[in-house]
Amino acid sequence: MGKAIASMTGFARAEGEYAGTTWSWELKSVNGKNLDARCRVPNGFEVLDAKVRSALAKIFKRGNFHINLVIDNKHKQLQLQVNEDILQQVIPLATRIGNDLDAVAPSIDGILNLRGVLELVEEEESQDEADKRLGLIEASLNDAIEAMQSMRNEEGARLGEIASGQLDDIERLQKEAAKLAATQPAAIQDRFNKQLAELLSDTSSVSEERLAQEIAVLVTKADIREELDRLAAHVAAARELLENGGPCGRRLDFLCQEFNREANTLCSKSSDVALTTIGIELKATIEQLREQIQNVE
Repeated sequence: MGKAIASMTGFARAEGEYAGTTWSWELKSVNGKNLDARCRVPNGFEVLDAKVRSALAKIFKRGNFHINLVIDNKHKQLQLQVNEDILQQVIPLATRIGNDLDAVAPSIDGILNLRGVLELVEEEESQDEADKRLGLIEASLNDAIEAMQSMRNEEGARLGEIASGQLDDIERLQKEAAKLAATQPAAIQDRFNKQLAELLSDTSSVSEERLAQEIAVLVTKADIREELDRLAAHVAAARELLENGGPCGRRLDFLCQEFNREANTLCSKSSDVALTTIGIELKATIEQLREQIQNVE
């Protein structure tokens, strides 16, 4: 038994907190021909963009990823701080105006209440603390990626079960078509003889050898045994891919194209209503399989 197949659809979220800073990662993935990541991080955390892409590439092979990091500093410790530059401008102005107007000198609380004199600022963070916070944010990213991988694997297991059932249906229809195909040459010959008899009546001028050649050509053109053999081979190949697992979506998609090619040829060669019905049902089942395969990594 190989690796499990994985879906390209998934969602994951991881949160963290350190020294009053909280953050959350959100990862979403949908179908994609290749691996593509669109990452949004707050200003000052651009260094994480490359780390996100590198971490994704180590685990995933295909899918369009949308990654969003939200950071909240509302709960960080704030401190009151005097803006010395503004204060050094306010004091001389207040003194001069007080002298000019012979007014009472401004009080300390009055000065402090002036806009811009007092400021709320975040407590300065050491480089060690900043590095530790960044490391914890990266660890949360890894948690989100692991959760995404787990969800894609679970969805992949469900896709595998559905695809396996649809392959069973294709195999069943292939066997039913094979039974009908065994009677098709005789039916073609009989129908040809009847039509020819109606055309020629009792004045036949066509040799038996020529008739045999024409019948042989018709039978050869209507022979669907090769298509049925290839269908059986494609079913076996698809089952092997599902069994081995891993990133097999592209190869399964190619097999679906081959399935459809054989089903189309079967319908075009069919001279029997029952066989045509099987061919149409085959095409419908193959389309259902293809829809599932589109989600496989």
